[in-house]
Amino acid sequence: MRAIVTLGVFLIAACGATMAGDDPSGGDTSGGDTGGGDTGNGGTGSDGGSGTGSGSTTGGTMATATTGPYFAMPMFFNTDVSGVPKAANSDALIAALVAEGGWGNGNKMQIDFDLDVLTATASTPKQSFTPTSDFFSPDCDLAPMPVPVGGNVEGETGYACTNDGDCHLLVFDPAGGKLYEMWRANITTTFQGGCLAVWSTATSYPSTLRGDQCTSADAAGFPISPLLFTADEVRAGHIDHAIRFILPNNRPKRGFVRPATHGTSTTGGSSAPSYGVHLRLRANYPIANLPPGAQVVARAMQKYGMYHADGGNIALTAQSDRHTTAKWTGLLGSTDLAALQVTDFEVIDHGAPIALTGDCNR
Repeated sequence: MRAIVTLGVFLIAACGATMAGDDPSGGDTSGGDTGGGDTGNGGTGSDGGSGTGSGSTTGGTMATATTGPYFAMPMFFNTDVSGVPKAANSDALIAALVAEGGWGNGNKMQIDFDLDVLTATASTPKQSFTPTSDFFSPDCDLAPMPVPVGGNVEGETGYACTNDGDCHLLVFDPAGGKLYEMWRANITTTFQGGCLAVWSTATSYPSTLRGDQCTSADAAGFPISPLLFTADEVRAGHIDHAIRFILPNNRPKRGFVRPATHGTSTTGGSSAPSYGVHLRLRANYPIANLPPGAQVVARAMQKYGMYHADGGNIALTAQSDRHTTAKWTGLLGSTDLAALQVTDFEVIDHGAPIALTGDCNR
């Protein structure tokens, strides 16, 4: 379920009691995030961190990678944070997260492989959609969306959202220079959709991304697709970007930190980390003890870290192998990173938490 904050008032969007994930506006649901995120509005507040979309962190020096995936301009997830000192309050934040229950799913890091990223061509037809109650204004974009033939929404074999899941529809349009990400898409005889975030892949986004206090198809306001690691990347032996992770909404405290632009109605204690927290795997973690595929993911966690993006119980979300050359079978299993504990991570400082107000400013 998602809960969206609009002008200080929380409106609970009923997404179905059996839904596995969270919505962009915020509310947590029973079960794990099937790979999708939720959205919602945030609030104004002082920017406590990065000054550009590529990211800058207080204390220490960052080296920014080139670009990609999907984006032609550097983004926050391209930033090498391996040499950045951990936050002064990192130990306290990690201890608080442990006290709140650690990862979801019985405090076990697991990987969800349900999210697909489709690719459109210049000839892919665009379809208009009818907004549902999961569409939030002004956060979301009401625009025609390319729908490739033979594609599917998250967790489904086609475009119909039959299982009441998050049903993210993620489409990369390289010819148009756009990344379309929709939460709760459902295409049958008609096209109904929740929050759509249209990202310009050639834009140099500021620290407020698509807008301060604004959600996207993920509750933190991030793009989803570039934070997903793929079977092709793991097969190649390197992941050159940060990774998306999620937590149950009773873990983080209310409010968010940059580069997030939004949070949700989380209920973590006052000492807990904020929505959007940036974690980095400690440099001395014994990576060699992990399975080979898991080692590739762990090295990316040491170099780029992982950003908290949404609410749910399955901590990591990888891209499905339905549309990739390499396949996950024999490469990486859903529990191959289960040895990683919350205490194996450090917090990267992105400044003071920002209050969640529900006043999206685009």
